[in-house]
Amino acid sequence: MQVYHQLYELYDSVDTETLRARQDLVNMFPPLDSQVSLQQWESVRDDLDQQKTQIRRSFPNGDEYAEIAAHATETQAFTALDLYNKYERPINALVLDVDETLRSASTTDNEIPRDALYFLTELHERGVPIVICTGQTLENVKGFMIQGLGSEIVHSGNLSIVYEAGTGVFTPEHGADTKRLLYESLDDEIVDIFDAVRSRVLSDAPEKLRRNCHLQGNEFNITVKPNFKIGSERAREIIDAGLVHQIELLGDAVATQLGYPSDDGRQWTKAFYADADPEIDGVLTDREETATCALEDVPDDVTSLLERIDVAYYEADAAEIGSLELNKVAGVEAAFDVLGIDDPFAVAMGDSKSDLRVMRWLTESEAGICAAPEHASTDVLEFVRETDDLVFDEGNSSEMLRAIYALNELAATYQT
Repeated sequence: MQVYHQLYELYDSVDTETLRARQDLVNMFPPLDSQVSLQQWESVRDDLDQQKTQIRRSFPNGDEYAEIAAHATETQAFTALDLYNKYERPINALVLDVDETLRSASTTDNEIPRDALYFLTELHERGVPIVICTGQTLENVKGFMIQGLGSEIVHSGNLSIVYEAGTGVFTPEHGADTKRLLYESLDDEIVDIFDAVRSRVLSDAPEKLRRNCHLQGNEFNITVKPNFKIGSERAREIIDAGLVHQIELLGDAVATQLGYPSDDGRQWTKAFYADADPEIDGVLTDREETATCALEDVPDDVTSLLERIDVAYYEADAAEIGSLELNKVAGVEAAFDVLGIDDPFAVAMGDSKSDLRVMRWLTESEAGICAAPEHASTDVLEFVRETDDLVFDEGNSSEMLRAIYALNELAATYQT
């Protein structure tokens, strides 16, 4: 209760809005090569230092309170306090999806905002490892993370990239463990099925699909992407067609592996994935491609194989086949192992079903908390709201990062 009252007094008695504005300007907008700009920046910095000094003198644990007030709103600070009172631990790892989480196609022009990059840098400098966890290829992720955070942080030894939704983990500066190819652990039966689908996914596609989509340059997963703007009606049409095509090819490959007719394999696979995912069922229904058999007609050995293979549908964005043995959870576990995080209490931020697996794993193992943007998938939002209700505005992941920053500062006050 004492910390609660002190926080309340802090935000009631101090002009924290002006304090944060000064802090943001000093942190995120360094002076240009102009004497006038430099003088103005220095003036703002001096005013910022004076305000912080006054807070340090007025409050117990003044150093931490000054940083909280300069970086977090009152709502974010009290969210942080609630989290600390509930879990009594600071965050010691960030597990972050990128697309539509750290950045948004519609609100941030597919760039990670400057304030989000700043807080990632600040938390990293305070010893919090970063695990970027994405379905994208390694080269894509390395490129924009180096551009955003800088090569020094990416190669610091305290940042890991889980790419292609868990098929590989890249952690620079860790010797033989720098790159772990998790897909090499799969047995030949699964690898042969993926090889069969990959070899035909474009060559056997209907002409309209083949001319209007491309394969993402993955090391293992098979991801069809549209040649149109993501989210557009034309992208939706192509991805829906690509999903049906992939399911049919997967059915062919599984049937061939087990010695069944290809046509039967296609129908069994449609029945299996329609039952597993309402969105896939909706696409098959809309395109009049529903299975001619029931789920109970699928042979047990076919079911056993399909239960190891994930078919993922991202509306107007991508259709993907991956291994359920190589998901983001497996990737994050491997990243934690390489980074030496033996007792994690992480925050997982994401928007999709693959992120939800990580959130459930962290929550069930009491190893972290989860947050999501307001436009995340329905299942993700429901889970996040049922836990700590950490939902942030689209394109504004810094809202959550500010709260995490405040949480770790509050943890320091409890420890003194």
